Amino acid sequence: MLALPRTHARLPATLEIEVVDEYGEPRRQAIAAERALTVYLNKREIVTLMTLGADPEALVVGYLRNQGLVAAREDLVQVAVDWEVESAAVVTRHPPEDLEARLATRTVTTGCGQGTVFGRLLESIPPTPPATRLSQSVLYRLLDNLGAYNETYRSAGAVHGCALCRQEVVLDFVEDVGRHNAVDTLAGRQWLEEAESTAADIFYTTGRLTSEMVLKVAQMGIGVLVSRSGVTQKGVELASRFGVLLIARAKGKHFQAIHAGERLVLDAMPARRPGDRRR
Repeated sequence: MLALPRTHARLPATLEIEVVDEYGEPRRQAIAAERALTVYLNKREIVTLMTLGADPEALVVGYLRNQGLVAAREDLVQVAVDWEVESAAVVTRHPPEDLEARLATRTVTTGCGQGTVFGRLLESIPPTPPATRLSQSVLYRLLDNLGAYNETYRSAGAVHGCALCRQEVVLDFVEDVGRHNAVDTLAGRQWLEEAESTAADIFYTTGRLTSEMVLKVAQMGIGVLVSRSGVTQKGVELASRFGVLLIARAKGKHFQAIHAGERLVLDAMPARRPGDRRR
């Protein structure tokens, strides 16, 4: 398959500013970059995304993929990002015939950094992802391995991170100002790079497990979604509908599994301590 023409217009994820600390002393501090990027699909303006700009082509392609505006990787003709005019132009072979109707129907979501999903998308049924089994010991090793990432967060804060994983192995990791930007970037990389990440069976996010996050992960064909944060009611409903195992509040040795059934293997239960909550 021929490589897709794209601009590779990456920008640094952080920049430094002058701050004054609690002792009244000036110092340099890294902060997360935030740039506006307006997306055009076949010359039609679609959305403006706020992003770090670390991998804009992947973000744009993943956004269009997850919104159902590009049906297949083969439909992509060109992806061009121009930071001078803060725009990304995507050319496809088969634009949606009902594009205007889709743009007119939006649902405001709880997403940060994006916040909208085309209304018809929530009515869709993505292919059922594999019923991946997850061992407790694998989860703990994965959480330990993820500690080596979050580079932008450690230096500047103010960002979310997402990862594609195969069991405890982290295949790809992305940070951005919003968790939905991060998941869209990973979805875009799956198409643009056709990398090992296509073999992922676990998705990790630092953000909440909302309806939109569950939907996007199901569209990527991944059956396990892990987060250090909590879950929403609609996220639980869609996970049941699409067959996604949710692991919420995963920190240290603690987690909350939802829709686990026989897919969760409890092979490394930690010892109870005085005052621990009873099962």
